[in-house]
Amino acid sequence: MSFDLVVWAMDKPDLPDAVRAANARCARGEHPQRPADPRVVAFYDALTSEYPDRGPRASAPGSPWAHPPLHAAADHIQMRLDENCPDEVLETIERLAAELNLDLLDLQDGTVYPPPVRAR
Repeated sequence: MSFDLVVWAMDKPDLPDAVRAANARCARGEHPQRPADPRVVAFYDALTSEYPDRGPRASAPGSPWAHPPLHAAADHIQMRLDENCPDEVLETIERLAAELNLDLLDLQDGTVYPPPVRAR
């Protein structure tokens, strides 16, 4: 069994319903034709440098991925994680999402964790 998380690069601070609506469009196969958001690219590069989603390590015992490779689009990355995924992987995902100003969607219950508000 797996569980799914998705990071979203929204254009502005969006309400959780907007993030869920964007995910519903993805599930229908509707993806924007635009260049990849640099935040999404940075997230993917950082995450997969520690936890590869391609090659022999992606399917090796101890890999956090239930179904590699990750689904990568211009504005989001969907991760199917193994149910025995170590907490450190989840902490890395949460940290990177926060650092890169990405919304984090938990597909199990639809909860959206927005990026932290930055003090000016």
